[in-house]
Amino acid sequence: MKTLQIALPLWVRAILLAGVFCIVAGVALISYRFYQRPTTLTVAVGSFDGEAQKIASIVAGRLAMTDSPVRLRVDNSGNALDAAKAFAAGAADLAVVRADAGDLSQARTVALTAHGVVMIVAPPGSVITSIAKLRDHTVGVVGGKINHGIVEVLKKEYDLGRANVVFRDIAPADARRAVQAKEVSALLLVVPLTEKYLSFVKSLFREGPNLSPVLIPIDAAGAIADIKGPYESFDIPKGTLRGAPPVPEDDITTLRVGYYLVANRRLNSGLITDLTKKLMAVRRDIVSEQPLLAGLAAPDLDPDAFLSVHPGAAAYYNGTTERFMDKYGDAIYLTPMVLGGIASVFAAAWRFLGVRSGETIQTTLDVLCGLPRRIRGIDNEAELAAIEDEVDAMLRTQLLKSAEQDEVASDTTVLIAATHRIDNLIHHRRTLLLAAKAGLGTPSDAFGRSPTTV
Repeated sequence: MKTLQIALPLWVRAILLAGVFCIVAGVALISYRFYQRPTTLTVAVGSFDGEAQKIASIVAGRLAMTDSPVRLRVDNSGNALDAAKAFAAGAADLAVVRADAGDLSQARTVALTAHGVVMIVAPPGSVITSIAKLRDHTVGVVGGKINHGIVEVLKKEYDLGRANVVFRDIAPADARRAVQAKEVSALLLVVPLTEKYLSFVKSLFREGPNLSPVLIPIDAAGAIADIKGPYESFDIPKGTLRGAPPVPEDDITTLRVGYYLVANRRLNSGLITDLTKKLMAVRRDIVSEQPLLAGLAAPDLDPDAFLSVHPGAAAYYNGTTERFMDKYGDAIYLTPMVLGGIASVFAAAWRFLGVRSGETIQTTLDVLCGLPRRIRGIDNEAELAAIEDEVDAMLRTQLLKSAEQDEVASDTTVLIAATHRIDNLIHHRRTLLLAAKAGLGTPSDAFGRSPTTV
């Protein structure tokens, strides 16, 4: 009998397996690199002096140096109001904004970057010492549109419209000239209480040992803050502008508003958690070298805050970040299922190529080919019946395996042909045994030889 051959040679199967392995390894490597690549987020920033862009650039550079999973691409939008507009338009994932500027309905806070303090300042020697005395005067609004929200709050609270108080937008570069030309009687500014900005405020007025600007308090700051808006009451400490003699001579009540790094509320919480963690690490590592980062802190975590905190940032600040199993449990559970599916795909592909093992069918044929010698030596009916049962069992088992493994039709045909031959031999041997019992002679095999003949 002709031995069945495997459809593909061993070397071909080895090359196919090596190729498949290389493809799988390549896909896995590419997927890993894709998963590990850092996510780059665009952050819109803006300030009249470029300070916001400088801080953002420092942080972005530090994140890149430390191989952070989150990177920042800084987009200088002009000023904080323009940054808020860019964020609201979807042009940026993050933005450094002032809490009272622009449409921040999609914003969720990540970190507090600074506080801007409202300062209403009159020239040295001015008789304007309270908001009530601003009647019939002009106030220069340094920064323009971004401070219109504060102007509206003050107008409403103090009824400044009826007091004939005029507010006029002034660029920071023109503020000193406007004061000296007496185009304005006072200036309204919103600046952080840092040395740089305090020096800017003092530079707007004439300097001298007895010449000090007059800070005008906002006595209704508490009532304004109670509205739950973006403003809060704040006291400018004694001696802020000058220490000896102190200016102001006592604490001055006013308003302040926060500058925040905000993220789109739809950004992934895990991504924002990583960003927040890295931001605080950057502050801790280089704040001594970069004092500009000193104001970086946690935002208001109160659920009723004017600007809600992003869930990812809140998880970091509250210490409720996901543990390993919380974060990767689903992946660990699904991985065996995915691998099982991949194995099934490869098995189907292997079968599609026609590469299969012929060991099982070859073993069955070897057994069947050995049966004629046994049959020729049998001299009783019971042994023939046992061989018939054995052949039936082998044929049934092999047919089931062939159906499950999608064996080719030629293999099944060979098995059936071999089985028919065995059946014919058994039938012929049974006939001879019956004839011998009837006294018709000595049994011989199907070829006319005696049982002992080889």
